[in-house]
Amino acid sequence: MSRLADRLGTSTLGAYLLAVGAGVLALVLGSLLFPRTVYDGFVWHYFWGPVQADANNAVCAVREAGETVYLGSASACGSAAEPVAYPGYTLVSEAGYVIVLLVALSGLVLLLRELDLGSRIDFFYALVPFFLFGGALRVLEDADNALGDTLFPYPWDTLLISPIIYFTVFFITLATILVAVALVQRDVVSDHNRVVLWTGIGLNVLTVGALFVLGLGGVGPATFHPQVLLVALGLTAVSTAVAWYGTKRYAPWVHHGTGTAGVVVIAAHALDGAANVIGLNWMSALVYGGGFAPRPPSVNGNLIPKHPVNAGIVNFAQANFPDVVLATLGDAWPFLIVKLVAAVAVLAIFEEEMFEESPRYAIMLLIAVTAVGMGPGSRDLLRATFGV
Repeated sequence: MSRLADRLGTSTLGAYLLAVGAGVLALVLGSLLFPRTVYDGFVWHYFWGPVQADANNAVCAVREAGETVYLGSASACGSAAEPVAYPGYTLVSEAGYVIVLLVALSGLVLLLRELDLGSRIDFFYALVPFFLFGGALRVLEDADNALGDTLFPYPWDTLLISPIIYFTVFFITLATILVAVALVQRDVVSDHNRVVLWTGIGLNVLTVGALFVLGLGGVGPATFHPQVLLVALGLTAVSTAVAWYGTKRYAPWVHHGTGTAGVVVIAAHALDGAANVIGLNWMSALVYGGGFAPRPPSVNGNLIPKHPVNAGIVNFAQANFPDVVLATLGDAWPFLIVKLVAAVAVLAIFEEEMFEESPRYAIMLLIAVTAVGMGPGSRDLLRATFGV
């Protein structure tokens, strides 16, 4: 740790922090000098406004004369003057988050280089529980919403709402890594990866355990639907196996770079796809009986797609697939196929040379690819399982 502090002023990491700080400063100054254009029209409209609307259970939020107003009906939102922010994501916000993710990954690679960490695949495996922890923590906030925000009152609940929760989990994970390194340096433990792994498992036990307490105790709207959990995990396992063994047999070169770590990547995105199929189409049938046909989100607790890509795939299926297919399987299953294809395509990018020449950056990319699948997937799975 002292080596990091000594080199920060002159190292590449120090230059990176100065560059990022300059970018943040420019955005802050722009928001102060041109608040309506920079802050209201961009920062708030696409990034902070959706989080506020979600945290306050509003249909939308509107920025009026420097103040945020929350609206509770779709008609009021439709007639409101821009900027209007809805819970969820837009193409602009998702593009912005991709840029932030790449910048953050670059900084993390530099930090890990200074700490001499993250060059082995064991580091990736140790972080897997934290991907699940993010989803479980988000569902705990969903349950708290129904309980009147008793655990996480506003504005603290914004720390547990996407995409802010990604930063929250990131800093919790980073703190865990730094503590693990300090313990190794003091000869308290011999393996920092093991500390990280068991800390992540412990955090999952706390968050998922709290959801079980709420669900089994019937606290608020929370209930426990074991059949939903079993079907979702079964669909995830089957999808992962088909994608993994199919590519191993017919396109083995896909896995030359990642090896068995590719199973985790595929499973993460299979979980996301399977959870969407369950939540959007099969939830009603599994819990209340009936068919798998698409239903309005207000019927029997069906979830709704909040990502533009997800919603676009569902809308395409509704418009182009035969009624018999929609009535039998629903309209969300193409998203599972897309997620599996995307996961395999990403694995193909990871060549052996990438891990040999830039192992830390390759592992960080592997972590990011897994997190963006397992994070929302675990959230959707747990929401459906506990009915929140």
